[in-house]
Amino acid sequence: MGILEAVVLGVVQGLTEFLPISSTAHLRAVPALLGWADPGAAYSAAIQLGSVVALFAYFRNDIVTLAVGAFKAIRKGAIDTQEARIAGAIIIGTIPICVLGLLFKPILEQNDGPLRSLTLIGTASIVMGLLLLVAEKIGKHTRKLDSIGAKDGLIIGLGQAIALIPGCSRSGSTLTVAMLSNLKREDAARFSFLLGIPATTLSGLLELVHLFKDQPANLSVPDLVVGTLVSAIVSYAAIAWLLKFLSSHSTWVFIVYRIIFGTTLIVLSSMKMIH
Repeated sequence: MGILEAVVLGVVQGLTEFLPISSTAHLRAVPALLGWADPGAAYSAAIQLGSVVALFAYFRNDIVTLAVGAFKAIRKGAIDTQEARIAGAIIIGTIPICVLGLLFKPILEQNDGPLRSLTLIGTASIVMGLLLLVAEKIGKHTRKLDSIGAKDGLIIGLGQAIALIPGCSRSGSTLTVAMLSNLKREDAARFSFLLGIPATTLSGLLELVHLFKDQPANLSVPDLVVGTLVSAIVSYAAIAWLLKFLSSHSTWVFIVYRIIFGTTLIVLSSMKMIH
């Protein structure tokens, strides 16, 4: 991998981690379309740390408010405060993806395994696009973030676990389930981002450790650093843009994109034009 590839993959990661279109799918598909080698599941997870840095930077005030508020609530025994409920929902919502991620880790990390199939990724993209369409149609879009509770955290957390399948999109699956739970689009996206902080941080750190431990022949630390830095910058911009966009627009553009993207992957893969 060279600097150019690292920059391109950093941009792809930054754009697609938070837009509901699947970063894993694009980190697998873009190199295939450009004739590059698959960067691998470990590299893809490692440069997620750039997106994690962007999350902490953008939501730093929210994180401090939730942490301090939850701590005070626990100390006073008043755990029904808004901060305690949202923090509790994030903790509960993180459990499903952690448990299933550890259980299926060997399968998820197979670079040549069935989950890296472009046909599967394309199919997952289409299916999740259609589910987002359902959420857009039947969701009432009336609830705000301050109404989130433990039940919401568990349900949306189960949606997050679906994103272990490449092509589903962590932000896309959580946004879909949150909208089905009648949250407003912008509030659904905000909770999706906050919910993703623990999971993406743990995933990125674990894969970074494994990446350096295994030290594959094609590992280049400078390229990894460049990809991660670019990912952080683009991720921050993507977060800000999406929250503003969803405050006054629907998710239709992402629904259409997912269906076209998935169909293109399936067709090109079946015709052996990409591998």
